Amino acid sequence: MAEVLIGTCSWTDPTLLASGFYPPGFNTAEKRLQFYAQHFRIVEVDSTYYAMLSPRTARLWVERTPDDFIFDVKAFSIFTNHPTKLSALPKDIRPLVPQTDKPNLYYRDLPAEAKDELWRQFSNALLPLDSAGKLGVVLFQFPEWFTPGRGSREHLLECKRNLPQYRLAVEFRNGLWLSGQRREETFAFLRDNGFAYVCVDEPQGFKSSVPPVAEVTSEIAVVRFHGRNSENWEKKGISVAERFKYLYSKEELEEWLPRLGYLAAKAKQLHVLFNNCYADYGIRNAKDIDALIRSQPSLFPDYLRMRQSKEAVAAPPPAVEKPLPQQLH
Repeated sequence: MAEVLIGTCSWTDPTLLASGFYPPGFNTAEKRLQFYAQHFRIVEVDSTYYAMLSPRTARLWVERTPDDFIFDVKAFSIFTNHPTKLSALPKDIRPLVPQTDKPNLYYRDLPAEAKDELWRQFSNALLPLDSAGKLGVVLFQFPEWFTPGRGSREHLLECKRNLPQYRLAVEFRNGLWLSGQRREETFAFLRDNGFAYVCVDEPQGFKSSVPPVAEVTSEIAVVRFHGRNSENWEKKGISVAERFKYLYSKEELEEWLPRLGYLAAKAKQLHVLFNNCYADYGIRNAKDIDALIRSQPSLFPDYLRMRQSKEAVAAPPPAVEKPLPQQLH
């Protein structure tokens, strides 16, 4: 059975900070990460989608978390063909980009020199996490317009060539990747090239909707719960928190237990991550799924034993009462 790691897709979302999850006084980056790591053994880093990770930040994350803590790191936006502003690029790379009046850049707009330097810097920034054994997967979440075809497959292989030492996970936002016969072709391509397929729970009925299919294509299986806020899923002009504002019910999470059991039986490690990052919704649902998995020993025979073992190692040693000094007579 796989080792099952449960967590959320952020630990510093503004609405989470305002929710009361962190006790009074836990108002620094260091204290918040340390507090989060007392509750969960994995987190997805979302900030690296918006700005390039720095090696210094990665080293601080290593120092502030237990030895067995894992970070899944989201790839920088331009690597996944999302629009990216020039100001989001590192300062030393901006002069390499031809001047343009367009408000956003795409990966195709970058000259080879700029691409190579971006990949080099991103790869180097991951090294502290990887060297400490704390890097899970590098998550490539592609947009709705990243559709099946030769060009998309070539881009995926380019990502792999530029990060050969890391484990890459792929999330699609277009249901065509899993439609009809193409589903098995997609899984075969990911499996043959060592990509982890990211299973999703998200609103259905949209062009960007991917069905909740459980499949394993590498040693690590990944599931991301985005919530089921259909009203806001494709709404324009709203915040990320509003888009993912959804609290799963126990019954909705129970739907996933057979799927999670299948994934745990096929993979060596299973990452279960909640991206419904509004207030403490992700935190609450992560604890809910933990309780549900604990209640299913037939599906997850090793989970409780692993959790108890980890908790015993992490627990502080019992206090030893010092004998009172002998009274003088």
